[in-house]
Amino acid sequence: MYGNAYIDPNERPDFLKDEDPIKLAEFEARINAGEKIEPQDWMPKMYRKQLIRMIEQHAHSEIIGALPEGTWITRAPGFRRKLALMAKVQDEVGHAQLLYSAAETLGKPREEMINDLITGKSKYSNVFNYPALTWADSAVIAWLIDAGAIVNQLANSKGSYGPYCRALERICYEESFHLKYGHDNVVHLATGTPKQRQMVQDALTRWWPPIMHFFGPSDKISVHSEILMGWKVKMASNDEMRQTFLDMYVPKIWDLDLVLPDPNLKKNAETNLWEYTEPDWEEFKRVINGDGPCNAERLAVRRMAEEKGRWVRKAIMGQGASYVRPFA
Repeated sequence: MYGNAYIDPNERPDFLKDEDPIKLAEFEARINAGEKIEPQDWMPKMYRKQLIRMIEQHAHSEIIGALPEGTWITRAPGFRRKLALMAKVQDEVGHAQLLYSAAETLGKPREEMINDLITGKSKYSNVFNYPALTWADSAVIAWLIDAGAIVNQLANSKGSYGPYCRALERICYEESFHLKYGHDNVVHLATGTPKQRQMVQDALTRWWPPIMHFFGPSDKISVHSEILMGWKVKMASNDEMRQTFLDMYVPKIWDLDLVLPDPNLKKNAETNLWEYTEPDWEEFKRVINGDGPCNAERLAVRRMAEEKGRWVRKAIMGQGASYVRPFA
């Protein structure tokens, strides 16, 4: 923790030197007691800054994450799957709205967040900068990317900031349906014709490296985890979440006789931890900083949507309407 250990201003880290030590101690005592911090409560500037960064990036990831799957709505195999995919994409956009509302409680306007997204100032999950080349890609995304999201979001829903936790609780309910939808699609393909089976195997091979990137850099190189975990904004480290995901889903993948493209992937009998090839963190940095296969395409779509929808927002705001902030 940061506060109680640094009551002496000379011993505190630079980002806490200007904070009131008594208020800081009270703030951390509340967090240690399991209380939720609410928008009107006092909080350190770094706590607010890190929350805005994290929630805003999560919101961006939801709205950008709808794009690779959304391209398959018109090509989904059958009316039933088309309806299900439309509902899922709609849910993802709805999740973004909940998260933008939660971030707004910290003082950053939604318009500024959207502008930071489309100008490239704010980041979103690197996993959504890869193309969904076939229907099987859409299935793998819906199952395994959403599975990873649930691992992350279930942990963080027990965190310290009330509006974010309440948003995550609702999101997790809907994500559980998304996961089942994706699993059904993958099982259908993996137990189908040889061509279907090869299609889903190829998709899994393409998506496994981005999936391993999904939880963020290794704890050895992560720059934000210590601060976020110290204040219970983040409830598990990147590597802990990656291990949880592997525990839950590698056996399910193997049950379908699908091959994971990592010859080093195995469970260590002594440590009970998964061993795997270290992800390419240079690629992770390159993609998340704008140089992935679909970065330009994803932001171009959001920029177009922002421009074409401007007249609607002006018309609504001109009538005196305002955004609803259900988690404030």
